[in-house]
Amino acid sequence: MIILGINSAYHESSAALLVDGRLSCFIEEERINRFKHAKHALIDNPHVLPEGAIESCLSFAGLKVSDIDCFAYSFSQSGRLQNIGVDAHLTPGQWGTHEGEMIYHQNLQRVPDEIAKIVGSYRHDRLVWVDHHLAHAGSAFYCSPFNRALVMVVDGIGEFDSISVYRGIDNRLEKIFSVPYPHSLGFLWEKFCMYLGFTEHDACKLMGLSSYGNPEAFAEKFRKVAQLDSETLFKVSNDITRFRSSDMSALEALFGPARRREDEITDEHRNLAATLQQFTENVLLELCRRMRQVEPADYLCLSGGTALNCVANAMIQQKAGFKEVYIQPAANDAGSAIGAALQVWCETLGNQRSFVMNHALWGPEYSDSHIEEAIAQTTFVAEKVSDPAERAAALINEGNIVGWFQGRMETGPRALGNRSLLADPRRRDMRDILNRKIKHREDFRPFAPSVLAEAADEWFDMPDIKSLSSDFMLYAYPARPGKAELIPAVVHVDKTSRIQTVDRKVNPLYHRLISEFARLSKVPMVLNTSFNDSEPIVMSPSDALSTFSRTGIDALFLGNYMIVKA
Repeated sequence: MIILGINSAYHESSAALLVDGRLSCFIEEERINRFKHAKHALIDNPHVLPEGAIESCLSFAGLKVSDIDCFAYSFSQSGRLQNIGVDAHLTPGQWGTHEGEMIYHQNLQRVPDEIAKIVGSYRHDRLVWVDHHLAHAGSAFYCSPFNRALVMVVDGIGEFDSISVYRGIDNRLEKIFSVPYPHSLGFLWEKFCMYLGFTEHDACKLMGLSSYGNPEAFAEKFRKVAQLDSETLFKVSNDITRFRSSDMSALEALFGPARRREDEITDEHRNLAATLQQFTENVLLELCRRMRQVEPADYLCLSGGTALNCVANAMIQQKAGFKEVYIQPAANDAGSAIGAALQVWCETLGNQRSFVMNHALWGPEYSDSHIEEAIAQTTFVAEKVSDPAERAAALINEGNIVGWFQGRMETGPRALGNRSLLADPRRRDMRDILNRKIKHREDFRPFAPSVLAEAADEWFDMPDIKSLSSDFMLYAYPARPGKAELIPAVVHVDKTSRIQTVDRKVNPLYHRLISEFARLSKVPMVLNTSFNDSEPIVMSPSDALSTFSRTGIDALFLGNYMIVKA
């Protein structure tokens, strides 16, 4: 049974190939079209399918389009028509208006025709529409090691709800709670991202910035924007946020003029980010408390874009009372393609689960011949080395920045050791070097360490029960006393690190590189950031060579091939 999961309803377009209930390949369209988030979330493009990702998934698995038995699309066919009439502040003809929502609905109905174009014949009987939050929930629960769990989806909006909670038992999910739009944590983050001079996709920047601020400075004013509520969990004043409009006037009346991208970041900006982070943590902790009264589960699965907030995740892990929390690496909309396919396999078709996502390496990989061909198109001279891990570790120990391109591409927005830039975590100046000369991003943004799993607890204050998701860089843990000053490049201003634990069985080559660096440096970790420069993470050898050529990366390892700049 071949099931193809598709996400293209909003952004993070992606494709997931499921073979007999097990994930075979997953690719985000942005890695192919080189456009961040693959496309903008517009009313006229939900039918624009991730054709490159679909083709690449099938190619990797050695399958043809005609082999697909079922298509699972991660959105309801009835779409978003219930959104009409909710908002007072709208952009004419856009989201929330009758005209805009009808345009979206009509374009959503074009999905079967677009699939037919790819397949070459109509397969309406093979297309299953999966509610967006149900697809998110499936991507969390059906990828988890749990037979029973509480499943929480927290994002901007699905079809209409911003939060959905499910009871997950074996091969089915039952919704037990929801929070409707406009009471949305995800949209709060998008709006404040734009108010503070970033793009709506820059929640990770605000999360990093929040550690520099005082959350109490704007707490009273923020309660006019959003506050906890005994009935609906929390409420947002859309007269102030005006989610479906670019109007910032009500926010500016409360907090002052919106920041422009080129403006200096002030203490007020840092404090507002901290207030938003604290409010988010309070909402999530209260949600966990209430839901455990309904479903007293020992295990929690999280999904939705908000589940990428590693600070909030660690808070939940520490304070919410669950034995273990699981988050799969593509918790954002991209992962809903995986969840839609698994939902069809488990609940629509009634099959038993046989899959656990215990690693993140589900993308394509490239042979030596592909690598050699890509190098031949450049002026670089490559050396084939017998032990790339040893050579890379030596270069990192000498202070070099290394591009590390190996095996199958990672799933999700975080590089996890196969499409990574690696550096020495001991160097205090390394964060500024990477931010300014390689990544071309804001100086306040932190970097994360990849840590040997067997040594992580010696360096960081972690839970007694290790979550599988600590391998996915989804939790921020405090450095243990006396350790932070030894690894200043990967410890944030709040003395925490968003760590990735590296297991020898999951990624032996990457584990060997870190082990070799530990032998040289006595530090069992390397600084790891995504292999990109203001672009999607590289997917192919050609992508890696292109980024290498135009940045200050010192050395590049493509499989067993090493290129060192003079």
